[in-house]
Amino acid sequence: MKIRLLASLLPLIIGATLVRAQDAQPAPAAPGAASAAAKPEKTPLAKDMGKIGKAFRKLRSQIADSTKNDSTLELLGTIHDAAVAAAQETPAKASDLSGDDLAKFNSDFQAKMKDFIAAVDKVSADIKAGDNATAATDLKKLGALERDDHKEFRRPEKD
Repeated sequence: MKIRLLASLLPLIIGATLVRAQDAQPAPAAPGAASAAAKPEKTPLAKDMGKIGKAFRKLRSQIADSTKNDSTLELLGTIHDAAVAAAQETPAKASDLSGDDLAKFNSDFQAKMKDFIAAVDKVSADIKAGDNATAATDLKKLGALERDDHKEFRRPEKD
């Protein structure tokens, strides 16, 4: 009889222990609350550059395929529009500079963005002409230009 009583009470004891253990755990934070506090809000320039990067990654995978020229031209249009918008903005690194250095930095940034837009237009012209091989070569040059410009105009990331 004692065994039956113990066997019938055992699930109740275990269940009560589990319920108490759940009550003791802290409530989880709201989704996104921790990540929002850890990451600062993106600047308009960062958003435009993100659009360029996303379109550029997709473009690299399809530039040589002439059957995807319509999609390629759309991606190049996205890159062009985002680059034009980005050219009107100021990189965060500019806030580290002042005086003549700031004026030179802004002038150089504007010039490099014009060069970038011209390179995008060159790739678009290659695609419109049906020359995907030249477009692929010009896209590689565009990628090199982008990497070099990022080194010059991006603020170094902090650890």
